[in-house]
Amino acid sequence: MAPLTRVRSGADGVPGALVAEHYRQRASLGLIVSEGTYPCREGQGFSGQPGLVTAEQLAGWRRVTTAVHEAGGRIFAQVMHAGRVSHPEINGGFQTVAPSAAAIDGVIRTPAGKLPHAEPRELSEPELDEVRDIFVRGALNAVEAGFDGVELHGANGYLLHEFLSPASNRRTDGYGGSPRARARFVVEVVTAVAAAIGADRVGLRISPEHNIQDAWERDAEETLATYGALVDEIAPLGLAYLSILHDDPAGALVQELRRRFGSPLMLNTGFAVVTTREEAAGLLEQDLCDAVAVGRPAIANPDLPLRWQKDLPLNEPDPSTFYSDGAEGYTDYPEYAGAPA
Repeated sequence: MAPLTRVRSGADGVPGALVAEHYRQRASLGLIVSEGTYPCREGQGFSGQPGLVTAEQLAGWRRVTTAVHEAGGRIFAQVMHAGRVSHPEINGGFQTVAPSAAAIDGVIRTPAGKLPHAEPRELSEPELDEVRDIFVRGALNAVEAGFDGVELHGANGYLLHEFLSPASNRRTDGYGGSPRARARFVVEVVTAVAAAIGADRVGLRISPEHNIQDAWERDAEETLATYGALVDEIAPLGLAYLSILHDDPAGALVQELRRRFGSPLMLNTGFAVVTTREEAAGLLEQDLCDAVAVGRPAIANPDLPLRWQKDLPLNEPDPSTFYSDGAEGYTDYPEYAGAPA
């Protein structure tokens, strides 16, 4: 189950009984990757997003992980620092931070309405050590809350991805200016988290060439050099997996990264096309990956593995409820009621 933003954890970021029920219902998907969770308030990207910071948040997640485990599933926490993809109206009044003081062109939805993205403050080199340690604390807190591991969010234009993209990383120190330097901070975060909780409990999600939230990566040669440097550095760690979001899973970039990583690869083709049973099976049959991350079908079908295994009809997801409150479109999708085929 792919990480899916659902913003059901209220202003305090504490996942409640409804969140626990949502994840419990989907335990049969095998490995669940949670929605993005912030490891510090400064890194919160959405109103209603859950955190991995306070004792109350950890207790809430403990209810979730216990429910998933009792139902036979496994669950990783996606640890996500939003970086510049936030706003003081969302993150408790903090100025957003990023590799460089470059704002996203556009607006962001906040409790005060849609507002222009704020210019972030460029992180100094000493601060990078602090941010690395924030990811480590988030991972340790996830393990304390009962998660089986963590997925570090290095995709979709958030903080770690901002370091990888030459559009958002305009630094000229040791953390920018070349592909290897842009990959350096992500390597340091992954290495530190793996040392803290064990590499076999750590996954990394990336989205090269996704070109979202102004994290542009339009030069194919430079993109391969950046992500190749990243993968070459983290491959010896023996991570649980690398998760790649890319619309061309059979293409040269994805398959070269897979070859160089050498450990399990998880794939998802992105937001434009809903993952189907046939697509997922085809990716595996063609040996393009070791696992497929499934999003929208998992939202609407808590028993998706049964439905796909037996080729049963699917519930259709209701996008109008993806980011709303309450049980509607969250825990009220029915399991299959007919006789299995």
